[in-house]
Amino acid sequence: MTQASTRPAIDFIFMFTRADQTVEDCLDVLDIVAGAGVKHMGFKDVGVNFETLVELNRRIKAAGATSYLEVVSTTPEACLDSARAARQIGVDWVMGGTDAAGILKILEGSGIGYLPFPGRPVGHPTELGGTATDVEADCRRFESLGCAGVDLLAYRATEADPLDLVQAARRGTQGKLVVAGSVDSPDRVRRLAEAGANAFTIGSAAFDGSFSPRKGALASQLGDILEAAV
Repeated sequence: MTQASTRPAIDFIFMFTRADQTVEDCLDVLDIVAGAGVKHMGFKDVGVNFETLVELNRRIKAAGATSYLEVVSTTPEACLDSARAARQIGVDWVMGGTDAAGILKILEGSGIGYLPFPGRPVGHPTELGGTATDVEADCRRFESLGCAGVDLLAYRATEADPLDLVQAARRGTQGKLVVAGSVDSPDRVRRLAEAGANAFTIGSAAFDGSFSPRKGALASQLGDILEAAV
């Protein structure tokens, strides 16, 4: 029995992003990602125009994958606008934002799952303030509102140990726990799974080759990430 098989599997969500923006050639990249066997794919609401996001989502669905839009807007009203756009695009999941009640109202009846940010996300690229206690309290509050889980920027934390935040989030919600941002090694994937995360996102670390530094092709990076997630 391999070491990987002794701990829970964890879903890999490939993000068509670098430096927290959707890459301009995302439609071209999709064939490589689908060909690698990735079944969860996401993008952010910045970097390309709305029509490109609509087409990207359509192609993700056509490939038999689940689609995610991560909100990176930095003002409350812009986050609500992003949620409205996500509903128009027709993604399966919306991640990010902190106005859970407002975004849930926009998504009501759409069938779209919502995963808000616990803690205090600031800036772009986003960093995460807040303690483990703060994160656990936010997760409990989001769950009481009806959120399907949370999107935790654990490795962007500025005030706490990343894995402490993952464990706190797991205590605070029984829902889907996605860890986004700076997941850039097999060791981090393993530790996230052991701490209770259900899924993680990777974008830049696949595009720039930092997940598997001795391999250059995107397909090779994706293969190694999927292997680490088993």
